[in-house]
Amino acid sequence: MQDARSGTATADARQPPRLPAGVVAVLYPLVCIAPLVLAVMRDVAPTVTWEIAAAGLGLVGLAAMAVQFVTSGRFEIVSGRLGIDRVMAFHKTAAWWVLVALLLHPVVYVVPTFLADPALGVERLWAYHTLPHYRSGVIALSALILLVLGSAVRKRLPLRYETWRAAHLVLAAVALGAGLHHAVTAGRFSAGGALNGYWWAVGAAVVAVVAILYGWRWAQLRLRPWRLASVSKVADRMWELDIQPAEGTPPLGYRAGQFVWMTEGARRFPLFDHPFSIADSPERPGLSLIIKEAGDFTNGIGKLAPGTPIGIDGPYGHFTLEGHGDDAILLIAGGVGIAPIMGLLRDLVARGHGQPVRLAYAAGTPENLACLDEIAAAGAKLDLRPLLLSETPSPDWTGETGWLDRERLSGMLEGLDKQRTVALICGPGPMVTAVADGLIDLGMPMDRVMYERFDYSEGASRLDTRLRWRFIGIGLVLAAGVAGFVALLG
Repeated sequence: MQDARSGTATADARQPPRLPAGVVAVLYPLVCIAPLVLAVMRDVAPTVTWEIAAAGLGLVGLAAMAVQFVTSGRFEIVSGRLGIDRVMAFHKTAAWWVLVALLLHPVVYVVPTFLADPALGVERLWAYHTLPHYRSGVIALSALILLVLGSAVRKRLPLRYETWRAAHLVLAAVALGAGLHHAVTAGRFSAGGALNGYWWAVGAAVVAVVAILYGWRWAQLRLRPWRLASVSKVADRMWELDIQPAEGTPPLGYRAGQFVWMTEGARRFPLFDHPFSIADSPERPGLSLIIKEAGDFTNGIGKLAPGTPIGIDGPYGHFTLEGHGDDAILLIAGGVGIAPIMGLLRDLVARGHGQPVRLAYAAGTPENLACLDEIAAAGAKLDLRPLLLSETPSPDWTGETGWLDRERLSGMLEGLDKQRTVALICGPGPMVTAVADGLIDLGMPMDRVMYERFDYSEGASRLDTRLRWRFIGIGLVLAAGVAGFVALLG
């Protein structure tokens, strides 16, 4: 078999630059604390400690709000080495930090007044929310409240996904635009000097980000179209799309396991795209997507006609075997989580991977299991041991029934060096949590267990807990920055 590593290297060469996770973790607080540093450099009239704290909360909160525009998972330079689910979990967490900081911003201003005269303190707080001079700040805060709370209950709202995304963008733009106006017109520290210039630069940067997301990407979807070559049913309510570049469209340089944002037909605009894992190897022309009917857009995926124009934006994601070419590999899929797992398996077959490969694939019923013939055929080219599981029994099902429990995970690891094995898990959140923790209990190092889940929640596995503590650490750095700002000027 021809060794395909040269083709993989070519695909890797097309990948955009990606900052290491540690660099991103350092840059975030630096950008958010930068306004405090610039404010310290500005000569302003002395004021009380409470008002300095209120100003600090406003400055950090506004900067963090601006950074939200680049933690949306659409910039590989930020999320490429982290994974979109982790970046989006941080995006959601940071949104609450921003909301709390900016809610406290006007309240902390009136604390000394309230302590001296509660009635006067309430009157002053009311004035902050009603006087024309502060109106843009009130608009910003109102939009932010709607944005964060609306996102928290999005699945309960009677809105289509695309409608919610459009509202999310508008509210975010209003919140930041009005917040920047409030800072430069009403802020004690932002009225002039370097900090004033900083806010203008932030505004320009966010305009550029939005132009890239919804202007440049829209142009790319139109100027570099793809075509749907075929649609085939691979399981109950699950379809595989073979998508090929149209004439003049360059091939997609991706790594197996990554994903793309896809839209189709006349709806090729970034607000209408949806993320789908690539179920293919870079060694094959075009790309394949395995999609399950699960919502407004996907329910009609099997009815798409061959020849339909397809918009492809990508690749994205860190759910790959990059850096693990000589390791034993454990692939675990639940339901439609088989999509990126099939991409990885197909690539291992194409590259002639010489180390052991173990595959566990679980679904609710046998009818939900896809690509079984191809998985069986892969055993002729790889040292592959598959485990196929149906949660419920069926008269025609001859495979195993039940759950991917600790005993089965232990059996899959039998004969493998846990220090030289990498596990990749994709599926529903509870399954990902249980399997990840199970593998760690069985002795696999945390750093060799990777996952991709279907939602952007923080999850509950030990890996998620470790990530959550890192988020808390970043938040504490921001709080320390505000405390240092108060200590210097108070």
